[in-house]
Amino acid sequence: MKQNKVLKIGFIALLSIFITGNLFAQDQVVDQIVAVVGGNIVLKSDIEKMYMDQQAQGVTSDGDMKCEILENFLIDKLLVAEAELDTLIEVTASQVNQQMDGQIQMYVAHFGSERAVENFFKKPIADIRAEMRQVIRDQLMSSQMRNKIVQDITVTPSEVRQFYRGLSEDEIPMIPTQYEYAQITMRPEIELEEENRVKAELREIKRRIEAGSSFAAMAVMYSEGPSANNGGEIGYQGRAQLDPEYAAAAFNLKGDKISNVVESEFGYHIIQLIDRRADKVNTRHILMTPKVSVEAKELAVNRLDSLSNLIRKEEITFAQAAARFSSDKNTRNNGGLAINPNTLSSKFTVEELEGNISKVISNLKINEISDPFETIDPETRQSVYTIVKLIDKTEGHKANLQNDYQHLADLFLAKKREKALQKWIDDKQAQTYIRIDETYANCNFEFDNWMK
Repeated sequence: MKQNKVLKIGFIALLSIFITGNLFAQDQVVDQIVAVVGGNIVLKSDIEKMYMDQQAQGVTSDGDMKCEILENFLIDKLLVAEAELDTLIEVTASQVNQQMDGQIQMYVAHFGSERAVENFFKKPIADIRAEMRQVIRDQLMSSQMRNKIVQDITVTPSEVRQFYRGLSEDEIPMIPTQYEYAQITMRPEIELEEENRVKAELREIKRRIEAGSSFAAMAVMYSEGPSANNGGEIGYQGRAQLDPEYAAAAFNLKGDKISNVVESEFGYHIIQLIDRRADKVNTRHILMTPKVSVEAKELAVNRLDSLSNLIRKEEITFAQAAARFSSDKNTRNNGGLAINPNTLSSKFTVEELEGNISKVISNLKINEISDPFETIDPETRQSVYTIVKLIDKTEGHKANLQNDYQHLADLFLAKKREKALQKWIDDKQAQTYIRIDETYANCNFEFDNWMK
């Protein structure tokens, strides 16, 4: 029975951040300490609010859901308690702030504006941040502790083979249909007049800000970036996390000065420095993207159509065409071959493909080349035109060692880590002060020895 519980070890750590908003919005539940783990407590309100949130999401359970929620809290607090004793585990204020900034941005993106977030949570952003701080800190501590417990666990090929041979027919996992494909992408050319229009508009917005207008307000009104509703603020980022041109401008800013117009792969920006912490900066920006004309779109389609015909006639190979003509920097030097960012392999399930690509590929035969179609560049989020070639298709099947070794190795590694976490919990239960209120004495916990 322990297997299911260990799979949920990250439950509180991962969900606590996302449900915080719902917790804030609920009417206050009368608090009572229902559990103590080391120096960390679990409140009745924690359980009640989590219970309401799960009900709202339609989550059901065959057992007592409140007991399951409590045990997940107990596991999480056990991890935090041990992390606090480990001198090698440290969570800095910068780490907390960065995660908190990211979470606030998610809220703003979800609700549409900072004011909408405040209305939903019924309190100012500053108060929301204050209430999130401890939750995020504990989540980071718990995550580091889990990683440390399993970091040295590995698997060998012989172990994987033995694991596979020990699976019953019903236990062998199903591998969904997977596709391998190459692509050639063309970004419609932007007319110089349109680029100049955008740059002029940004220079005018900069002039207005320097004359006294609010940068954040201007961002809400004019920016086309995902951070617009957050006043253009993107949170603390290092150089490697930013577009190179954006980073160069941002890291050279002093005080609250505003950059000149900066061109990146996303469009054109003006940038303002908010704060600098060590090797990271928090900036706000206004992004504008030049609009593509109908004629430019038609030209890109026609070029791709002509190119695909040349490939079909074998006057040029797909790989050569990708290297010479594709605008996708991630695939053009690899013969156009697309790499799955989730697995770093060339295989994709339908669910992992961009929507328009999945529709096209599912109707292609192996080595067939599609007609040009419009899709979204996953990095810039801008429309581009693409042709794809289906290289291979692996039909859904039960896993086997010859074709699915890595999948089986990952599955076995997860089981070994799960077992290590089980043992760790068993050991730490005996070594850690734990007290649970008698109202939960009849809970059928997955792990023994919570009640002492």
